[in-house]
Amino acid sequence: MKKSLPVVVTNADTATFDCTFGRGCEGVCCKNGRPSVSAAEQKRIRSVMKRWLPLLRPEARKVIEAEGFVSARTKLGQPMVRVAEQWCVFFNKGCVLHGIGAEDGDALQYKPVQCALFPLEPGDDGTWYVRQWELEGEQWDLFCLNPKNTKRKAVEALAPELELAAKVSE
Repeated sequence: MKKSLPVVVTNADTATFDCTFGRGCEGVCCKNGRPSVSAAEQKRIRSVMKRWLPLLRPEARKVIEAEGFVSARTKLGQPMVRVAEQWCVFFNKGCVLHGIGAEDGDALQYKPVQCALFPLEPGDDGTWYVRQWELEGEQWDLFCLNPKNTKRKAVEALAPELELAAKVSE
């Protein structure tokens, strides 16, 4: 029996995805990563600041202590996370927010929603799709978005992200 998904994914039958972070990928999606962050997300991130601040790269910590973790630049009408030396300020051999969230039982809970949902994208009609090379004008040529690089069904690999997509769709 086929399990129903928490959201409609237009390319559910064909999309493949397997995050290879730590297995050949060193986090390239976080390089120059500038997700937008809502006020609620900023508050949630600040609530664990004492835990993540010591885990940052020195250059990222310096930027945050001087200017905060959001910049004046905006995307989708929200401020964006800062970058230090070409990397998201929260990146240090992985996402420090992801690590703290995992310690607290939900790896996605402190991450900006744009990061947590990757590679899921909302469609224009209330549906979602998994980003893939050459789909919907995809221009990011990341290894993980190439459907030829894995046979793993994206809807299996992205179960937590699909649950989050359902929550943000409500």
